[in-house]
Amino acid sequence: MNNDNFAYIHDIWTREQSFFGKTSPRSLAEKYGTPLYVYSERILRERCRELMGLIGYTNFGVNYSAKANTNPSILKIIREEGLSVDAMSPGEIYLEMKAGFRPEDILFICNNVSDEEIRYAVEAGVLVSVDSISQLERHGRLNPGGRVAVRINPGIGAGHHEKVVTAGTNTKFGVDPAFAGDLRAALREHGLRLAGLNQHIGSLFMSGDEYLEAASFLLSFAEEFPEIEFVDFGGGFGIPYHKEGGEKRLDLPLFGRRLQETIERWVNKTGRRILMKIEPGRYTVAECGVLLGRVHALKVNAGRTYAGTDIGFNVLIRRAMYDAHHDIEVYAGEPRAEEPKVPVTVVGNICETGDILAKDRLLPPLMEGDILGVLDAGAYGMVMASNYNCRLRPAEVLITTDGDDVLIRSRDTLEDLAGHFPG
Repeated sequence: MNNDNFAYIHDIWTREQSFFGKTSPRSLAEKYGTPLYVYSERILRERCRELMGLIGYTNFGVNYSAKANTNPSILKIIREEGLSVDAMSPGEIYLEMKAGFRPEDILFICNNVSDEEIRYAVEAGVLVSVDSISQLERHGRLNPGGRVAVRINPGIGAGHHEKVVTAGTNTKFGVDPAFAGDLRAALREHGLRLAGLNQHIGSLFMSGDEYLEAASFLLSFAEEFPEIEFVDFGGGFGIPYHKEGGEKRLDLPLFGRRLQETIERWVNKTGRRILMKIEPGRYTVAECGVLLGRVHALKVNAGRTYAGTDIGFNVLIRRAMYDAHHDIEVYAGEPRAEEPKVPVTVVGNICETGDILAKDRLLPPLMEGDILGVLDAGAYGMVMASNYNCRLRPAEVLITTDGDDVLIRSRDTLEDLAGHFPG
């Protein structure tokens, strides 16, 4: 590892993982600037392989939920590991196909979309999963006699925040099973062939109980549709964001055994060995990403210590949007002795009171110029970044399996801010 002018003072996880390969956080910050998203190809491939080996059921597939991270270089690695992919928009379909996914590898799980979006998917040869009877009717008018999938709301929701619960009684997503009759009628009216059923109950479960309950429901519902080719149970697999606090991982082997038992019971009952799929996004990419930023200011207001950084919520919005937690590592600007941790509130450079990355977090005493590493930033990080306050979106770098650093997205320029304005 390159340790020039560099000292670790609070970095247990990335050091154990040899996350930065042949380089170091400070070297990356000096080479590419901050803020900077850094991804580990090795960790990404490990997570893909864990998911692909989740169960022994022979007709099993994994769809990566690309809304978590759509960088084409990340998508290419995921494709190489044998995963298929979901899309939530024509833009995601476009990038996925640029990354080498074939139309038959993509499931467009749409939500309140226009005729133009449905036409785009259909003309590209991508299967569409509709989210309501209204959208099913729209699809039927645009693509009579075609194949279609339907997203079902199983009545069971889960998630770390109310904004990420995507099933149950208080959500916009999915078709209520009570309208199964209307579903069948719309299929008949337009001669549509029901290719599959899918669901998603929410994000960041760590035990799997609700997921398995919802999976059992969807399989039971699927018994009413003997023509379907697949069932997609959704994603939401959690990762331990509180690594420093010793949070345990989702017991993936145990969860896989329970899911396989659920599937095999249904297969033995129905005699139908159809394709069974999952669609994790966060689990695939979250832990392969670290967001680097720099401390630019330190001050005390009303007894609270603030560390001002260039990691504004335009770069990582999860804390402001979901009150989400991310562990933070510190990479010192110069060698110095370890000191007791002190509470510090880490904030960004956006003109908003809510621009807080971590509140009263126990960290080593910081100095201007220190580099911070925000862990588990590979999911819902760069994809949700914006130019708010006319801030420039950061670059993205991949640490290859050989330990080399490769630029996979350039930092915005000031010229980019004016690129879409006429004149």
